[in-house]
Amino acid sequence: MFPTIPSFARLVSELAKLPGIGSKTAARLSFHLLRVPNADAEALADAIRDMKASVRFCSRCFNVTEADPCVFCTDPGRDSSRICVVEQPQDLLAIERSHAFSGRYHVLHGALSPLDGIGPDELKIAELLERLEAEGVEEVLLATNFSVEGEATAVYLAQVLKQRGVRVTRPAHGIPMGSDLEFVDEATVQRAVEGRLKL
Repeated sequence: MFPTIPSFARLVSELAKLPGIGSKTAARLSFHLLRVPNADAEALADAIRDMKASVRFCSRCFNVTEADPCVFCTDPGRDSSRICVVEQPQDLLAIERSHAFSGRYHVLHGALSPLDGIGPDELKIAELLERLEAEGVEEVLLATNFSVEGEATAVYLAQVLKQRGVRVTRPAHGIPMGSDLEFVDEATVQRAVEGRLKL
């Protein structure tokens, strides 16, 4: 694309490497950046550089942070007896936005996927097990995604954690608020019925 304008073509190529950005969207973004004032383009470039220089992973929970350990690990108001395990840092943010969990977190940085060569050793599972005894953890909430890989990871971790005498829980899942039953897929309805609560 745009072979006669190497710098433009390079920008399109780099933007197209971002998740969810195809070549057409990358070209639109490049044209947008071409039109914005230099100060705005430089601010974007500076923000990317600063983020890459400043952000790292917490040595305890493996969330993204600028200070190590992170704010979740150092907050004395959080319940250290409970850990919520998630696949990625963005999953942690989703749980945190719900205001439903006040314990600490642990980010696995992926899910088990043997076909992709991702086994327990490629995830932050050993580090999670080290935290159990060191931090006196009583409950682990397995908030991995409800995908095949996420479910496999939760089942694997549940087996390992139960052997260590830790209470293992999983978020309830089912029919979203405001949904009509006739439009919800069968598997979701099945999970919702199986996980029904007493009123």
